[in-house]
Amino acid sequence: MAGGTERILRGRIKAMQSTKKITRAMELIAGSRIVKAQQRVQAAVPYSEQITEVVKDLAAAGASNDVPMLAGRDEVKTTCYVAITADRGLCGGYNAGVQRATEGEVKADVLAGKDYTIVPVGKKAEGYFRFRDYQLSQSFMGFSDQPSYEDARRIGEYVVDLFVTGKVDKVELVYTRFITAGNQEVVLRPLVPLSADTVAGGDGKAGSSDGSGGDYEFEPDPTEILDSLLPRYVEARIYAALLNAAASEHAFRQRAMKSATDNAEELIGSLSIVMNRARQASITSEIMEIVGGAAALDGGDATQGYVDMGDDYFGRRLDEAEKASSGSTA
Repeated sequence: MAGGTERILRGRIKAMQSTKKITRAMELIAGSRIVKAQQRVQAAVPYSEQITEVVKDLAAAGASNDVPMLAGRDEVKTTCYVAITADRGLCGGYNAGVQRATEGEVKADVLAGKDYTIVPVGKKAEGYFRFRDYQLSQSFMGFSDQPSYEDARRIGEYVVDLFVTGKVDKVELVYTRFITAGNQEVVLRPLVPLSADTVAGGDGKAGSSDGSGGDYEFEPDPTEILDSLLPRYVEARIYAALLNAAASEHAFRQRAMKSATDNAEELIGSLSIVMNRARQASITSEIMEIVGGAAALDGGDATQGYVDMGDDYFGRRLDEAEKASSGSTA
């Protein structure tokens, strides 16, 4: 019985050692990818800032009155939520945070009597909301850990078309913003229509004579420029959200895999102690059987011979147990 228990424990220890190697490797990979993802986030900032300034200048020139993407609806009846999650699991509560935030907004809309639709980005979002029978639009997946601008362009074209055609009255992004390697937060950001605060403050109004702003001339008409530029602006914002989400995913996965590695080490130590106790119990049982059999035999010489044999066997097995214990501890 004890021998069978020892074999089972030895198998569990071997399995946990293999698991520990996998989780440790995943932790190191995620740690190396965090740096690259963070660099991509920072590299995208200048473009986002510059296109925002251009949009402000065009809006200040009087182009914001006739552009559909800047004119909000009088009544918001349908909201589109772009939920950005990962394509894979093993990243702690990363996916669950975005899913809960989106679900909370949807439930609030339903209670208010409003309609909604969800654009899932990532396999985890698509599977979660489809399993729960939420209203879904087109899904986008397969690029969560390394998004490209082309991925953002496809998402941007789709959500802009939803808004322009009147299928939705508002589009919002739900994603995890990367702050530091140890700090990320789930945020809800309006995407379309652009808010008044976004396009306010531009210095592109022509004919300013106080010197505080620029004297710009736009060719072609500012409205036409802004109408073609706003989809690029939406794509830039989606791309920035995808990059933040990718960096956050790697940070969550690194922490999750470190915790899994630590737990595997702790479990290996606990199982080793239990296995050594089972091995010592097996040795003690064998020694007691030998001594008991020797004592049951008649004849002094024969009894003494079996006792000596039992003493020798006891000494050998005790040495083996001590070596095994010292080897497991090391």
